[in-house]
Amino acid sequence: MTSIEQVWIVYAGEAQQYLIPLAFTPGITARQAIEQSGIRQQVELPDELSVGIFGTRLKDLNQVLEAGDRVEIYRALTINPKDIRRNRAKKNPVGRYCRGNRFKQLYS
Repeated sequence: MTSIEQVWIVYAGEAQQYLIPLAFTPGITARQAIEQSGIRQQVELPDELSVGIFGTRLKDLNQVLEAGDRVEIYRALTINPKDIRRNRAKKNPVGRYCRGNRFKQLYS
């Protein structure tokens, strides 16, 4: 079976990543593909799924798939990305008149 005759179900959990190939059948929807993949038996997914195809978020899980599509199941963020950046900046402050952290790495 070639890659064009398949669709993939992708999920990145906290401990493991899943890439499940599924045989393409014309008229299959994203919801049907997720159920047929059996990923719900491997991972506990929320009832309300946030799903996309190649990074483009789907509004409706009844979107008909095309051969070669990658259905991505997204999970909720545990922390806001802006907060991650703020926390990193607090740990490594670089003032206006002091040398940056790269200087410390090179010359220490």
